[in-house]
Amino acid sequence: MIQYRNCYERMDAEKIFDAFQIGFSDYRIQLQLSQEAFIKRFFGPEGNQLENSFIALDGEEPVGLILGGIKNFDGLRTIRCGALCIHPDYRGKGISQELFKLHKALAVAKGCKQMFLEVIVGNDRAIKFYKNLGYHKIYDLSYFSCSDVLKLQTEVDSRFKIDKIDFYTIQNLAEGMKDIHINWQNDFDYMSKLEGLNHYGVYEGQQLMGALSINANGKMMFIYTDPNYRNMGIGKTLVGNAVRDLALSKVSISFPNNASMEGFVKHAGFQRDTIAQYEMYLTL
Repeated sequence: MIQYRNCYERMDAEKIFDAFQIGFSDYRIQLQLSQEAFIKRFFGPEGNQLENSFIALDGEEPVGLILGGIKNFDGLRTIRCGALCIHPDYRGKGISQELFKLHKALAVAKGCKQMFLEVIVGNDRAIKFYKNLGYHKIYDLSYFSCSDVLKLQTEVDSRFKIDKIDFYTIQNLAEGMKDIHINWQNDFDYMSKLEGLNHYGVYEGQQLMGALSINANGKMMFIYTDPNYRNMGIGKTLVGNAVRDLALSKVSISFPNNASMEGFVKHAGFQRDTIAQYEMYLTL
């Protein structure tokens, strides 16, 4: 008989990791993580909390897992499904539905107004499952990358100066962007928990006109240019400066529906990656 336990009550990191590992063992994207790296990532920046997650057990064998994280997102108290996975031998037995029921009941009990998740485009079985639960696709999450980084290394206009800045300066710059949807894995709560981010600002005199946050592997978490200074090469210059400063051979970025951002990355020479995701929501 399958038992369902709250992960906080069980507090067994090894079993939680085992459930995750076997559940994603045949996933189309291989997740090569140690137990330590899994805990650090999924209960760190990803925002999942043990008390908002559930594990399914057959005796003492972990056979299913749903991770949940709760925070204010797009102005609403939101629960995100950070992972839902089932042991391959236990699929089709209703375990995922039972885990979802616990996930939804907890969301309601904790005053959440919406439920949210990301799913890979092409994972039709999962998409159908979530639609049957009441989720609807709202955003397309696109991934782009550029390996020809020499194209990005343009000279800075003499009016502008690029300096290293801190995370709080980035946050302050983004205060006026509250009406723009930023995906969960690029928002400022997520960024604040990451190690090794580099932040650059471009100035005209003392005025900050744009900024970039990027990690040592070239993943861009945030890029912004003041609307009055767009189409002047500032964004591309910021990226090119990071390429030189961090000795990068590749840069990448992901973002939800945003015509301006897509126009920027295409103009800068980025190519769309083969992976894409949907952001799906269920209103409570």
